[in-house]
Amino acid sequence: MGDYRGVSELQETPPSAPASPAGTAGPEAHGADGQPPVKPVLTAGAAKRANASVIGMIIALVVSIAAFLPIVLMNPSPKTDGYRPNIDVSAVARNAAGVAGFTPAAPETGDTFRANYARWESGAGSGVPTWEVGYLTPKESFIALVQARQSNPTWLLQQVKSAPVTGTRSAGGRDWELRDTGKGEKSMVLADAGGTTVILTGSAQLDEFALLAAAVVKSLEGTSGAAGGASPGSTAEATVSPSAVPSS
Repeated sequence: MGDYRGVSELQETPPSAPASPAGTAGPEAHGADGQPPVKPVLTAGAAKRANASVIGMIIALVVSIAAFLPIVLMNPSPKTDGYRPNIDVSAVARNAAGVAGFTPAAPETGDTFRANYARWESGAGSGVPTWEVGYLTPKESFIALVQARQSNPTWLLQQVKSAPVTGTRSAGGRDWELRDTGKGEKSMVLADAGGTTVILTGSAQLDEFALLAAAVVKSLEGTSGAAGGASPGSTAEATVSPSAVPSS
């Protein structure tokens, strides 16, 4: 008799996992629950609605541009010449004469030199009341006219930016003191101008300084005429500009 308590030599072997069919993914292609992943599908209706939304936005943008385009075209951009005020220097000078105590220079320059401000300054800061006019020259430079009766050496140096005397310049039959900073700024000073001091300062060329200086002398002497033979200025209403900076 055999030993029925002996261990059988035949041992049970667990079945191996079945191989995946050719052309199919293995277990890793399935989800955690063993089901294949679900791929979203955009239906024809949904795709049509999406395209309709994009087309609608494009149409709305085109309509908006078409609505605003006429407004833009009817409002052109401003010209590059900038604002040019019409200042009647003679009229402002007459108004200032009562408080100045002297006759403010009002050179007749016509369209040769364009004034962009004319004013009376009480001298609250400097202690020297002044008559001031700013001119744009024919070459688009700038010359400031300052006239005072109570001038002093300190005030004079401030007006000419501490420029040294470099010579004299004849204009209008008078000798003007020429001062030059060497950095483009220069001044012409007429110390005895009817009991006042007149200073022309700016970055213009000397020939333009001479033209304006001659007109200043004619104005102080009460004679007619204009710098360079220019016609008399306009008689528009007097205007005082608050800005001392030349406009372009």
